[in-house]
Amino acid sequence: MAISGGKRLSSFILLFACLGLGILLQRVKEFPKNAPQVLNQFIIYISLPALALYFIPDVQLSPQVLLPVGLAWICFAAAALFFWSLGKAFGWSRKLVGCLILTGGLGNTSFVGLPVIEALFGPKSIETVILIDQPGTFVVLSTLGIALAASYSRGATSISTIARKVFLFPPFVAFLLALLLNLLGFHFSEDMKDVFQRLGATVSPLALVSVGLQLRPEWRSKHWGFLALGLTFQLMLAPLLILLLYRGVLDVQGELLQICVLEAAMAPMVTASIVAAAYGLKPRLANMMVGFGIPISFITLAFWYWVLNFVIS
Repeated sequence: MAISGGKRLSSFILLFACLGLGILLQRVKEFPKNAPQVLNQFIIYISLPALALYFIPDVQLSPQVLLPVGLAWICFAAAALFFWSLGKAFGWSRKLVGCLILTGGLGNTSFVGLPVIEALFGPKSIETVILIDQPGTFVVLSTLGIALAASYSRGATSISTIARKVFLFPPFVAFLLALLLNLLGFHFSEDMKDVFQRLGATVSPLALVSVGLQLRPEWRSKHWGFLALGLTFQLMLAPLLILLLYRGVLDVQGELLQICVLEAAMAPMVTASIVAAAYGLKPRLANMMVGFGIPISFITLAFWYWVLNFVIS
């Protein structure tokens, strides 16, 4: 799965091109108004399950995977505590708190993270990125993320309703199936894996177009302060937490430490913003977190790379 230099460049071009295309399509009157909802449903029902079936059956399960896998769970738990506490203190709505937890607690560890980490550390680093993204970020979104979205979207929700939404969430169903296949030692043929890879590759372009279609910066919007707070947590506080915990407490060093900290510093996860919007958790703020977070993250990633190489080393 090594990515060539040209492929890495094309990933970044595709990222900004799709976001810009979505913004431009807002001006096309013939383009359906419900296009973002349709794109989101395609991602949830087809693209994400295909990714799970492509990656998970081939993941090597061992105790050594716990550090990269645990990254997303730690960041999400920290975001939940951080934004829940602020929400309680300042009387924020549940929808606002839910939006900030989802978009501030889950990073874009695949579409942005994979080409960045591979460019910095080489092809072998992709194995670590996959562990961070699939059993980590992806599963957190499919379980805790969906449970939180269901709970915060309409206030009090029964445990059975939340459980039903989690276990009927198509990507989670696909993850359970893929994990079972892994435990049974079953591997798909190369032809089937190619099909899953092609379907899974639609996640980022479709999601970014969807975000662009809904990204309408309102300079007098009340969301700017919350946007700044959410991005500060995602881009600065989360990687700081991982650095302190992994280096200071667990004594992780070298390339693994660098990859984990940089992955914790990635821009907000596009799919998390899709879920937040689908559940009515401040859709405009959710899309702003991605639309502004991606370009800003390249500046903060450069800062963290400098810290890791010239301060920590």
